[in-house]
Amino acid sequence: MKKYLFANWKMYLDVAESVALARAFKNLKQSSEISTAVFPSALAATSVVAALQGSAIAVGAQNVYFVDKGGVTGEISAAMFQATGCEFALVGHSERRHLFGETNHVVRQKIDAVVTTKIIPVLCIGETKEQRDKNETAEVLEAQIRSAFTDVAWPAGRDFIIAYEPVWAIGTGAACEPEEAERIAGLVASWTTALMGPEFALIILYGGSVRPDNVSAYINQTHISGVLVGAASTHEDSWQAILEAL
Repeated sequence: MKKYLFANWKMYLDVAESVALARAFKNLKQSSEISTAVFPSALAATSVVAALQGSAIAVGAQNVYFVDKGGVTGEISAAMFQATGCEFALVGHSERRHLFGETNHVVRQKIDAVVTTKIIPVLCIGETKEQRDKNETAEVLEAQIRSAFTDVAWPAGRDFIIAYEPVWAIGTGAACEPEEAERIAGLVASWTTALMGPEFALIILYGGSVRPDNVSAYINQTHISGVLVGAASTHEDSWQAILEAL
């Protein structure tokens, strides 16, 4: 079974740094059984696509807007990212939800926009520490799933990726225990199957303080097929260590 290793560079790297790291990634030895993608800033996307030409590493967008073209200052549509060569797009990352106020409804609109392109979405879901402490994890995640999928017309056989990223684990070093991440992934699979049917091509990732010393524990779970890595993916040495661990 193919495994997925995705790198969200967030706003850590400028264009020159992104290109340099992309070239370094291109030279690293990697198993053909691992599908890799990097998610640079919007400014660096075109340059990173060019830098990775001839490699098996794909490029994704960190965010998309749900209008193709028009008077929406500062936004970039899924269609525009696709034209640059991006193959994936993060949708509903927790930082978009909690720092920029993106609601489940906004996330759903972005899913509807992505479906009109060939981009594969990476729908990010997750609960805060307060929600987990109140035993609201399942309720919060199911609401995020239902909002994203209810009545969506997703093409048969086309991959759809969901990344479970507990908000309390992102950038904190307090990673979710692999067994708990697997339990949540099982719930996600059951909810999604109920909404989309058993033939839905779902891929589940885990994200949140992924490191070389814990990556294998996540990727070897039954329902988890890969990881979405944040800060640890912005340094060649830690990325190489993650590759070697896999």
